[in-house]
Amino acid sequence: MRIKRLALTNFRSYSNLELDLQPGVTTFIGDNGSGKTNIAESLIYLSFLSSHRVLNNTPLVTLGAQQAIIRAEIERDDRSLQVDLEININKANRAKLNSNPTKSQREILGACQLVYFSPEDLDLVRGDPGIRRDFLDRLLITRSPRMAGVIADYERVVKQRNALLKTRASSHALVPWNEQLIHFGAQLTAERISLVDALNPWVRKNYANLNEVKPASIAYKCSTQGVNSDINNNISIISEKLEEIAYQEIERGVCLIGPHRDDLHLQLGDFPAKGYASHGESWSMAISLRIGSFNLLKDEGSEPILILDDVFAELDTSRRHQLMSATQVAEQTIITAAVESDLPQELLTQRFYVTPGLVKKGKN
Repeated sequence: MRIKRLALTNFRSYSNLELDLQPGVTTFIGDNGSGKTNIAESLIYLSFLSSHRVLNNTPLVTLGAQQAIIRAEIERDDRSLQVDLEININKANRAKLNSNPTKSQREILGACQLVYFSPEDLDLVRGDPGIRRDFLDRLLITRSPRMAGVIADYERVVKQRNALLKTRASSHALVPWNEQLIHFGAQLTAERISLVDALNPWVRKNYANLNEVKPASIAYKCSTQGVNSDINNNISIISEKLEEIAYQEIERGVCLIGPHRDDLHLQLGDFPAKGYASHGESWSMAISLRIGSFNLLKDEGSEPILILDDVFAELDTSRRHQLMSATQVAEQTIITAAVESDLPQELLTQRFYVTPGLVKKGKN
């Protein structure tokens, strides 16, 4: 899979940008604030229908405009697909596939599959559980786009159920929302556990390849004991637990169990990575999670695009080489860098130089 052509209209700092991209490695070089990460962000948004930098659409649209457009021509399995996404400030986004409007923007999920690594990924180790849950859910959507609907439905149910609990609604009023929480929660939990089980060997291998002494592993930390990768088992377990804690939930006014309260546990040797990992170990774990995700998708038959957003300046030689090894097997890699000398000397890449609002092609 690769992006052949990318066009941005009123997206961030670009009122109008058109790029032809080649297979292999493409690097965007420019000072901080020049707009190079905006290009990477547009592809990330196209892949997940959300940004890795902001929580709402307003900052994505050029000041004074009401909408931004991302258009990408994607080549996959010797076929071309054009994807258009209209990002709106005051109304729902709209999407097209090969110029045909879709009923929902979620229909474009899976058209552009990618794995990205950015400086913010240190938060995967040091940050709150929600950051790690988001990591798992984005990988789930890349692996199986239908999961976007399950995740959205589950989040909607939790929000509505919390609202009812806060008003001390009757148990009768909660029944339909309990049923949906059980239904969607059982699916999401099962899929996350299966994903973590599949990802763990790749994380362990990548971490060891960084010449780290301690063994690394990941595990799914669930708020409900007894759940596993079997949906029917989870339905039974969550149903029983909801009955047990019904009074507590009404008293506290909040959903106390479910995948929205779970975590991805990161382990280094005998200790959890969070709170114990050094700065270097944290980077190694973050790299292992991202490149492990790439390895897993590729092993399962996908050819995801790899995006490395402004990370080489943060890494030492061995960690740079680990990322370089991934670029060698990716059909297409997009790299951003503030300083050209931060790039490995052996990197063969198409280069673009970025200044505010302008992207100029350089020599390879």
